[in-house]
Amino acid sequence: MAGDEISGRVVLRRALRRQRGRVAAGIALLCVHQATEALVPVAIGVIIDRAVATGDVGALLLSLAGLAVLFSVLAFAYRTGARQAYAAVEQEAHVLRVEIAGSALDPRGRRSGMRDGELLSVTASDAELSALVVRVAGFCAAALTALVVAAVALLVVDVPLGLGVLIGVPLLVVALQRMAPLLTRRSASQQEALAATTSLAVDLVSGLRVLRGIGAQEHAARRYAVASSHALKVTLRAATTKGLHLGLTTTVNGLFLAAVAGVAGWLALQGRLTIGELVAVVGLAQFIAEPVQTLGYGVQVFAMARASAGRVARVLGAPPLTRPGTAGQPAPDPSRLALDTVGYAGLDGVCLRVGAGEVLGVLAYDPGEAEALVALLSGRVPREDYRGTLYVDGVPAEELHIDALRSTVLVEQHDVALFEGTLRANLAADASIDETVLRAAVRAAAAEDVLAAHPHGVDRLLTERGANLSGGQRQRIGLARALAADPPVLVLHNPTTAVDAVTELMVAEGLASARGAEARGTVLITNSPALLRITHRVAVIDRGRVVAEGSHDHLLASDARYREEVLR
Repeated sequence: MAGDEISGRVVLRRALRRQRGRVAAGIALLCVHQATEALVPVAIGVIIDRAVATGDVGALLLSLAGLAVLFSVLAFAYRTGARQAYAAVEQEAHVLRVEIAGSALDPRGRRSGMRDGELLSVTASDAELSALVVRVAGFCAAALTALVVAAVALLVVDVPLGLGVLIGVPLLVVALQRMAPLLTRRSASQQEALAATTSLAVDLVSGLRVLRGIGAQEHAARRYAVASSHALKVTLRAATTKGLHLGLTTTVNGLFLAAVAGVAGWLALQGRLTIGELVAVVGLAQFIAEPVQTLGYGVQVFAMARASAGRVARVLGAPPLTRPGTAGQPAPDPSRLALDTVGYAGLDGVCLRVGAGEVLGVLAYDPGEAEALVALLSGRVPREDYRGTLYVDGVPAEELHIDALRSTVLVEQHDVALFEGTLRANLAADASIDETVLRAAVRAAAAEDVLAAHPHGVDRLLTERGANLSGGQRQRIGLARALAADPPVLVLHNPTTAVDAVTELMVAEGLASARGAEARGTVLITNSPALLRITHRVAVIDRGRVVAEGSHDHLLASDARYREEVLR
């Protein structure tokens, strides 16, 4: 269903349908529990009238045995039913998390409009809250069962009293339900504010070194404090609404309980109820408080689940960012990669060609135009958003299946993504990569010192986002990973901005050696003279167009602006 237009209601209905086995078992057993619990005061009343009042010891012993059986059934039904309900919640939350992760990792991309931190919040929090609907269904059905059993028992004792309960309880539930839309809105606002704060925290923590470098810690702290204060305000407002709802539920339930008990006492004084019936009525009136509160709590939980389900639906129902074709792996072409009069963002009629065995340098005076080119080559731009044609081995990129496109063109972004785990796991995304190939890629990326600096070498553990490596080390590990993959076409965007000059020269030499095969095509989007020096040809982009082409040495000698940009 991912990618279809879905709503929060659909997410909740699908959760109930997926967990229908456990939900049905939970409802049946919890209904048995509540029915037997409602019968407890009835049983006690019967024992008083037929055993205690008569002094019949045999009847008393038999009644106590029956009461023990009733409690045994009650306890077993709750234990087993609650286990089914909670298991359904955990299973559904797991399924939703997997679906959300699958949508977020869709190679076509998704138009959810959410930042990474917001997606994290949806995966961790909203999936869990949405799954609560399967538990609420069981407990609310059980609460209604208890109310029906209690009402029937009261009808048997006294018809007007029973009718009062049958009419009064639905009115209470309907009245309490009137606050559900407000609870849903407040819960949705709370989840959105918390997600935004989480997203900001993720951004600030990931950029902590940069913030320290430019002395912006205090500004970042103030920005987070403002976001956190807003989240606190929204959370308190939601909590106030929930508290008001709970208070109203308790108060109204107490008044209803007092009314039922008062009427029962008056009937007993009139001689219309026996002592046992009075005890049963008062016990039932007290018992009714629990299912009514359960229904009130169920309204709150359903409101939260519906709000969170809406956010889950926003992720799962997000349309694909791109719509690739169905063509398989193209045959190698003399022109491995080509752009024909492509226009996108700041680019305007760009024409580029990367031949087999060629290393093409691209220097964009405007960093935004370089970013636009990277986005195009990485397949992150919908076909309708750009003009012209992007060819991969002579085939329009939009005609290729996403797997064929990804296996042919690999784009290593400037912002290297490393993951928690071992260096080996980060370097060898494909577990079948040979150890010799892996070591050669590390050597070509001048990253051998990263392995040598730790006693575990390639098996050293990385923290989240590779935070225990320096910026230069992360760049070189990312480059080594790209080289180990050995794609037909490799696109690198500023791969050495965080390394020193000596290391950059080593990287350039290793890169020239590693990508020297005749069938391979390489694009270096950079202004580094060390990297541009190893290219066969450099294309210069200014104001969205290719304004100059030639060897690095030729452009250095003939183009003053190129020289200034590269040698500054």
